Amino acid sequence: AEACWRTNVDGAVRLAECSAAAGVRRFVFMSSVKVMGEGGEHPYRESDEPAPVGVYAHAKWEAEQRLRKIAEGSGMELVVPRPPLVYGCGVKANFFSLMRAVDKGIPLPLGAVANRRSLIYLDNLADAVALSLTHPGAAGKTYLVSDGEDVSSAELVRRIAEALGCAPRLVSVTPRWLRLAARLVGKAEAADRLLGSLTVDSRAVRSDLGWSPPHTMRQGLAATAAWYRVAASGAPSA
Repeated sequence: AEACWRTNVDGAVRLAECSAAAGVRRFVFMSSVKVMGEGGEHPYRESDEPAPVGVYAHAKWEAEQRLRKIAEGSGMELVVPRPPLVYGCGVKANFFSLMRAVDKGIPLPLGAVANRRSLIYLDNLADAVALSLTHPGAAGKTYLVSDGEDVSSAELVRRIAEALGCAPRLVSVTPRWLRLAARLVGKAEAADRLLGSLTVDSRAVRSDLGWSPPHTMRQGLAATAAWYRVAASGAPSA
């Protein structure tokens, strides 16, 4: 928790202070959709009240507020992207584990899960950030960004399998039983993330900046799968 706070709050604040002192015109701070909460039935919009849960989300929200004060006091323009789950070359943690499970043909009990999740391919996020560095309309704005193709956990498995060139092994188990099983083994929070919905409305960044993702989700997953093949084999990447 302490390391998370030092990196996401103290480090960001120090960098922003130095940037403002050096006369930097615009500062882009990478936040997270986690600042908005853990998801729900409706897509998040920039106008929604933040409801961070957990140390990481609270750290990002605290950093956003401190950076806004620095920006207001210095005249430096602040732009805050809040991306959902980011995938692409170098992805780690749960997404990498999911790819590995699909690749190994492990049956996944997600066939009956009809949730909706927003994601963003790393290169799409980089493109949005690059545009927000220079576009006049981005000054002082907070944006929710995504690929614009919300998918269920089951559909994500199918698309990962397609990208890896293997068959998805989906087993239909009702989310109610999955949540119960997860609680029994102390994985309730992980189950909520996997089974629940978390979507964003990215119309603001598209309207204000004229931005659209340069890559489709299928293209992003194909590139991620190609990287995964090298990473999983232990071979050095190019």
